[in-house]
Order: sequence, then structure tokens, then C-alpha cells
Amino acid sequence: MNLRKKFERAAKRVWKLKETPDNSTLLQLYALYKQATEGDARSPRPISAGMAGMVKWQAWRKLRGISVDEAMERYCNLVDKLMSRGANPSSS
Repeated sequence: MNLRKKFERAAKRVWKLKETPDNSTLLQLYALYKQATEGDARSPRPISAGMAGMVKWQAWRKLRGISVDEAMERYCNLVDKLMSRGANPSSS
């Protein structure tokens, strides 16, 4: 399976976790997804997006310089780790 398909599959699988990951992990997932789909954060700091928007933007910005492929690989690995931790997908 090529990396793009693996990434798309992981992006769907993450929604099937029984338990919501902790905030730190959610932030990692968000930042890796953004880096994988949009590349480096080039927009100005989102002051009007509130604290949550600022924290998400900063997490994404920290990944600056990481290739799209590397971000996809890291995202897939993190989803695999979450799925294997007993946070098995729900059956619905």
C-alpha cells in the first residue's frame, strides 16, 4: 500500500477509536495531519481564533521543515499506536 493510501486509511481509522485520546495526543494528530495535507504553516498567527486556535497553529508550526511524507508516516504510526493500545475501534 502506498503512503498516501495508508495515510488516508489512518485518517479514517482514527475516528473509530473507542476512547478520545488525551489533549496532547489530539494536538499531535492535528499538527501532523495539517503538515501532511498542507505542508508548512505559512499563515500568520491566528490571533482571532482564540487560545485553542493559537495552540493548534503553534503545534503545526513546530513541524515546519518536516516533509509531507514524513508527516504522513508519523501520523500513521501514531494512529497505529493508539489502535494497538487497547483503544480498539468501535464497532459502529
